Amino acid sequence: MSRIPSLGPRGEGWVALQVIGLAAVAFSALAGPAWSGPLRIATGIVGGVAIWLGIGLVLRGSRDLGRSLTPFPRPTDGAELVETGIYRRIRNPIYAGFISGAFGWALLTASFVGLAVAVALAVVLDLKTRREEVWLAERFLAYARYRARTRRFIPGAY
Repeated sequence: MSRIPSLGPRGEGWVALQVIGLAAVAFSALAGPAWSGPLRIATGIVGGVAIWLGIGLVLRGSRDLGRSLTPFPRPTDGAELVETGIYRRIRNPIYAGFISGAFGWALLTASFVGLAVAVALAVVLDLKTRREEVWLAERFLAYARYRARTRRFIPGAY
């Protein structure tokens, strides 16, 4: 039993929070740059790299999931546990990609508001992941072993 709410039979509320968070990150650039000069150039480069890394993680994670891909945290009836491809290294590459992209966008646009929103999105996606993992463990006997050997977002770290 999880203390993290399901927010709907398939976790629809988690998807809504994720969409709102991603939109908030996108619009955070409207708050205007918070810093300039050499720092802005450096964070712009780092931000651009983080965005491309995020795009790569989302695309690779989506491809590797195949028919099991769903925006909802509850797995679909025909879903299979995927432990290959990028999922051999991290359990949630799509969410990791969204987080990387969100921080990248905040750095690229030099937005303190964007950084705060990216942190909020990371918290939402971490909680969504924890809810999803409860459902995955209920559905797949092998999930506990997979979770024990594979990190959530960052290989070897978290």
